[in-house]
Amino acid sequence: MILLHTTGRILRQLRHDRRTVAMLVAVPTLLLTLLYFMYDSQPGVFDHIALIMLGVFPFIIMFLITSIAMLRERTTGTLERLLTTPLRKTDLLFGYGLAFGLAAAVQAGFASALAYLLLDLDTQGAAGYVVMIAVANAVLGMALGLLASAFAKTEFQAVQFMPVLAVPQLLLCGLFVPRELMAGWLQAISDVLPLTYAVEALQEVGAHAEPTGTMWRDFGIVAGAVVVALVAAAGTLRRRTP
Repeated sequence: MILLHTTGRILRQLRHDRRTVAMLVAVPTLLLTLLYFMYDSQPGVFDHIALIMLGVFPFIIMFLITSIAMLRERTTGTLERLLTTPLRKTDLLFGYGLAFGLAAAVQAGFASALAYLLLDLDTQGAAGYVVMIAVANAVLGMALGLLASAFAKTEFQAVQFMPVLAVPQLLLCGLFVPRELMAGWLQAISDVLPLTYAVEALQEVGAHAEPTGTMWRDFGIVAGAVVVALVAAAGTLRRRTP
């Protein structure tokens, strides 16, 4: 019940924050539409880029939203008060995970519907697997956002962590340059970044009609990274007063 109460509280906060709702739903669809017209004269390029972006957008957006939301709870004393109640850290973290996972499912559903139905995105695999990976990416972004919020004192500082935790993953995931063409030390870094495996899983969906072993392995790695990030984030949830 405590977990569901926490999830409900976070969802109510999201519902009353119109800017956040707009970022969740409108921004990915607008960016996908922009990509469609950018690559309209290059057949096949939009399918490749948009498929990956369907997984990347939730990661980046959830990182931004969660890091700022948790920072507000820290700075306003809400987190301090919550930790004086019977609420366990796991209840809080999984409450965030469930709430933002539901929000990510809505976001991925809207974006995927637009991409497949209106922008003619074509993949060999089913759209459901794309949504599944996108939701996992969103939860990963949320977990990293929770972690980043512990080291920021202002919302501006929270946003500054994105170039540290999110942008390197975007650059090295194979979207811009195939990983096999990178220098060896860059490949080694790429091998330990979870977004690399999310992108590879999406590429597997794009290339194969049925889910492959590589796709499930990569999805498992992303899920494992979520658990590691949540455990690390749990370590930052401490009362600062006796």
